[in-house]
Amino acid sequence: QPPAPRAPVSARFGIQRPASAAVHYASAAPAGEYVPQVEQVEFMQTEQSQSTIAAPMGVGAALLLVAGVVYNFFNKPQYKPLAVPAPLQSVVAQAARSVRLNTRSVDQHTTLALMTMTSSKASKGFKSPVFSEQCDQTGITLSRYMLEVARANPDMVELESVFSSIQTACKTISKLVKRSAIDGMTGYAGGGGSINVQGEEQKKLDVITNEVLKKALKFTGRMGVIASEEEDTPVAMDNSLDESYGKDVLVEEGGKYVSVFDPLDGSSNIDAGIPVGTIFGIYEEDGDCVLPDDYFEGGNNLADAMKDCLKSTLKPGNSLVSSGYCLYSSATHFVFTLGDGVQGFTLDDSIGEFILTHPNITVPPRGKIYSINEANRPQWDGPMTKWIDGLAAGTNKSGVAYSSRYIGSMVGDVHRTLLYGGVFAYPGDSKNPNGKLRLLYEVAPMSFLIEQAGGAATTGMARCMDLPPKDVHQRVPLIMGGKDEISELEEIYKNEAPEELKEAQLARLTY
Repeated sequence: QPPAPRAPVSARFGIQRPASAAVHYASAAPAGEYVPQVEQVEFMQTEQSQSTIAAPMGVGAALLLVAGVVYNFFNKPQYKPLAVPAPLQSVVAQAARSVRLNTRSVDQHTTLALMTMTSSKASKGFKSPVFSEQCDQTGITLSRYMLEVARANPDMVELESVFSSIQTACKTISKLVKRSAIDGMTGYAGGGGSINVQGEEQKKLDVITNEVLKKALKFTGRMGVIASEEEDTPVAMDNSLDESYGKDVLVEEGGKYVSVFDPLDGSSNIDAGIPVGTIFGIYEEDGDCVLPDDYFEGGNNLADAMKDCLKSTLKPGNSLVSSGYCLYSSATHFVFTLGDGVQGFTLDDSIGEFILTHPNITVPPRGKIYSINEANRPQWDGPMTKWIDGLAAGTNKSGVAYSSRYIGSMVGDVHRTLLYGGVFAYPGDSKNPNGKLRLLYEVAPMSFLIEQAGGAATTGMARCMDLPPKDVHQRVPLIMGGKDEISELEEIYKNEAPEELKEAQLARLTY
């Protein structure tokens, strides 16, 4: 029998049912089979609102919120400071008093001096570049050499751009020297009467080459301070970015290095076509200048502080990162050291590149040439006279008589000494007790080179690399060459120099 129709269904869960629906059920067939039948069953449509359950939930949430506010109002948390251990209460950190040179210019005439904490630099090792292969047509260029140095020593990446600018300046100066007679660059600056801080009359090329090298170094953005033979005082570099670069350019403003240089050593010989050269030295800038607590109380102003701080950036030669020279002669040579031997490059004018031609230059312990202005012999002290006489006569410890070769241009004489061995000297005498060579940008850089090539440099009793500069243009005696030759000279000074001369020699080691 077919089942009876179902009773009307009422939905009480907020769901709208249709007014009618088709309901399937089975009716008995004569053969016992069930055949689906369809009838229409009417349902009751509810008018119940969907908010039947939502309303009680909203009321409950509101009550919880009110209860939380009331609880927090009457139960405010209490804060108790943590007890500080007694030993910590008595410790006071004392900051270092120092001034940092920030080379950004505030305006045309003002440079900032900012306070900072002094930090010590970690010592860094140097990894020599490796060249597994090279182009047969170009060889190893200076550009590639410095790229490999930067790859092997990531902390020296910035030095690559510095060397790129120096070699560009050397190429420019080489061109100026070659064409000086043709372009009217010989003679004195301003027709004569132009005197530099040394009291020396400036040649036209002195002024031009100083500007070339100064701007080349400035444009690297890596120079904090430069000191030149042609500048009265050290010069701070403005490394601020152009406003168009925007504030999102992530670069460090301010220079990392201090550069010292003689733009055209031996320029008095330029009109005669005698070899001349450029000498340079590079230091890392500490960025810190310690001044006495009462410095400004003594009437000093910010300009005085800047001047004294710029002078304080000058260091002994043993702090040099790199030094070298460019020689303008039958060819243009670029010789330098990074503190790991001496490398020599020669300019290939056809491709405009310096090519490695003298790798790992070394100076033998003894040579056969001495280079000195013997016209000053009557004014030399006793130990110097005895030493030179021994070299010339062959009565020195080697028993070999030396030949005399003197160009009168320091770069040319030192270049020959590096390649052939022997000694170069410009000692002090009764007329010029401190000699005529400048410590900062002639003696120290060249001493660094000669020592890295296996030689030595001395004033007679003091190592030149240890001499602290007391002034930008300070002069000191210089004798450099093979280790055995210099050792013999120092032994003569130690045994035979009068006490007054010894004291004067050793006094140069103090500030």
